[in-house]
Amino acid sequence: MRLRSALAGLLIAAPALACDPGLPGGDAARIEGQRYVLAWRPRPAPIRLGEFFALEIAVCARDGASVPTMLRVDAQMPEHRHGMNYRPSVARAGEGRFVASGLLFHMPGRWELAFDLRAAEHGETLRASVTIP
Repeated sequence: MRLRSALAGLLIAAPALACDPGLPGGDAARIEGQRYVLAWRPRPAPIRLGEFFALEIAVCARDGASVPTMLRVDAQMPEHRHGMNYRPSVARAGEGRFVASGLLFHMPGRWELAFDLRAAEHGETLRASVTIP
């Protein structure tokens, strides 16, 4: 009976263990979607008003999903209905790793980061909220 319970626990936990994008250092934020799990952190941290920053991003595909081949990053202020004044660029930094650079939040308040992940047959957009004082 104990063995059966242990196996059941492993089967339940397996999908979560199978997809851990992880970024070394433990200071990354994590977003879980249906197809992808994404970890991100700003460089330099914290994000400061009116200063350019980059995002280190790691992504892994959940079971059945293809590894993303393309990532776009954008940000907008939903309450003000506008986005950034600059378009960030995204570069691959290894398997499932990306660096988005050229981001700048020009106003204080709530910003919503959008991570648009694409693979050959599907895609998913993951979002994170950031408040800039």
